[in-house]
Amino acid sequence: MKYKVFNKSNSLDFKKFKPILSSFLGYANKHMGFSKPPSLFFISDEENSRLPLGKTAYYDPAKMQIAIYTDSRHPKDILRSLSHELVHHKQNCNGQFDELGEMGEGYAQNNKHLRSMEEQAYLEGNMCFRDWEDTHKKQLQESNYYFRGDKKMNTKDWSRKELNTLLM
Repeated sequence: MKYKVFNKSNSLDFKKFKPILSSFLGYANKHMGFSKPPSLFFISDEENSRLPLGKTAYYDPAKMQIAIYTDSRHPKDILRSLSHELVHHKQNCNGQFDELGEMGEGYAQNNKHLRSMEEQAYLEGNMCFRDWEDTHKKQLQESNYYFRGDKKMNTKDWSRKELNTLLM
């Protein structure tokens, strides 16, 4: 599936981010099964990034567009927000946005249908991201093993490394 991706971010190193984004989008589409790709906008908003409860992302169902705020955010957090919004896109493709009712401040507390959609987006979005991340880490570790080979390590060095990993 081909996505229209627009990098309007001043802070995201898109060259480094693009391979991870491509991998995640392929995984998400396979697991969520939406029929049409959304357009993706990675945007900067310095003022928003300074707010403790600023926006992280939003989905526009009429345009099938996802906007992700990138300033002062870890790439992993950006992907987690994207995953949440992709669930909303799937909901839109399935017709769940057809009869929304009132939206606005407090919509997730006041509208049972929208609350249910938010719950689904949090659960499925986070779990999809987590499953992709675990798979991606495993693949990365395997490729590093084949790239470097099996380095022998004495027990003392191994225990130090293991302790350091656990402390980190």
